[in-house]
Amino acid sequence: MRYVVVGVVKGKAGDFNNNLRKDLMEKFKSRSSKLPAHFTINAPFEYDGEITELNKVLGSFSENEKCTPFMINGYDHFGDRVVYMKVNMSEEAKVVHDRLIDKMSTVPYIKFEEKDGKDKIFHVTLASKGLKSLYDKVWGYVHQYPCEFKCSFDNVTIYNWKEGTWNLYKEFEFKK
Repeated sequence: MRYVVVGVVKGKAGDFNNNLRKDLMEKFKSRSSKLPAHFTINAPFEYDGEITELNKVLGSFSENEKCTPFMINGYDHFGDRVVYMKVNMSEEAKVVHDRLIDKMSTVPYIKFEEKDGKDKIFHVTLASKGLKSLYDKVWGYVHQYPCEFKCSFDNVTIYNWKEGTWNLYKEFEFKK
């Protein structure tokens, strides 16, 4: 089965991202992830067994961590391939994230690449699939909307891929 581990972005920032992605799809046919607004913690991976060990690690981790703040400030892009909302992790949130990466790394079937390890570029994607020919239009369009949100790193969530889409597998919420 295919899984992905993310931090779901909730509240006004999450709603903004979900609505703007829908708007971009309708206006420009640009596409993005089938996941709700999120930043990736561990990129999609395949595992055929039960992910019991990952569940235990994330359950234990979430019971002992408090929500930490981060900001979303403006837009950025990876070349002409991805347009995203910029995430600025607070020091506290980055420490929690890095501790999470360390804990998850103890699970044998979890591997981190540079793009999803401790030194990742935190971002919340707006458009990423087949964007090259639409890039200029999409990049210009998003800038009409102010993008500044106070957010909370308050969860780590697993989705699994079934029937052509990502489905919520389990959400682990941090202490408030």
